[in-house]
Amino acid sequence: MNAVARTTFFTRARRDDEPSKMRGESATIALGFRVKSGFAIAVALRGPASAPQAVARRIVELSDPDASETRQPYHDGFYREQNDTGEIARRVAIVKRCARKSVAGLLDDLWKEHEALSRATIARLKGSRTSRQARLRAGLVVGSVIDPEQIGNLHIRAHASEGRLFRTVLEDALRSNGIECDVMIEKQLAAKAAEGLGRRDGDIKRVIAALGKTLGGPWRSDEKAAATAAWLMIQLGAPRRTPRHR
Repeated sequence: MNAVARTTFFTRARRDDEPSKMRGESATIALGFRVKSGFAIAVALRGPASAPQAVARRIVELSDPDASETRQPYHDGFYREQNDTGEIARRVAIVKRCARKSVAGLLDDLWKEHEALSRATIARLKGSRTSRQARLRAGLVVGSVIDPEQIGNLHIRAHASEGRLFRTVLEDALRSNGIECDVMIEKQLAAKAAEGLGRRDGDIKRVIAALGKTLGGPWRSDEKAAATAAWLMIQLGAPRRTPRHR
């Protein structure tokens, strides 16, 4: 199994995109994830929240590319749920291993890239690995947090079980590295961002679009959701202020 090396990509912001006036300011870094079935799209941003900067974008594998059944562990082919509890347990164990490995690789690469982007800023983070990670927060954007046991339709329940699984294994892997996590429902994200950032929706969209231009490559709704979550995490890590619209 080589989930991280085979199927992830790491795109970082160009160093010449970093405004000189921002160097040496807030060392806050935050991660945003759009959790999908078998993987997550991660976006890393750097503070301050008043002018967030893109650091990197990455696909984080939460399943084994060499075992396609781990992408939908509660399914038995198309439109059929998996009833073999032993087989489900085997797949879930693989998913957990993949999540731990992928998150470890993400964090290692993130700190290397952050150091390359701004050695002056990283100097503020000198110390143990734990002290560095204590400055990280992560926002996980998901489609739903519904309890699968509350769903009568078995096929829909299988999808809900997978949603819960991939959300929780990612959250567990992050927390095991000392990273605080907040889970956000995608349909509520825009309202949450407007309130938390104290900005109008149009302003938020313009900033997010600009971050995508910095990173280049695909910048679709999933990447934008992950970036919005990361921006919110930067704000949550900053001194509290009264949100205001402008």
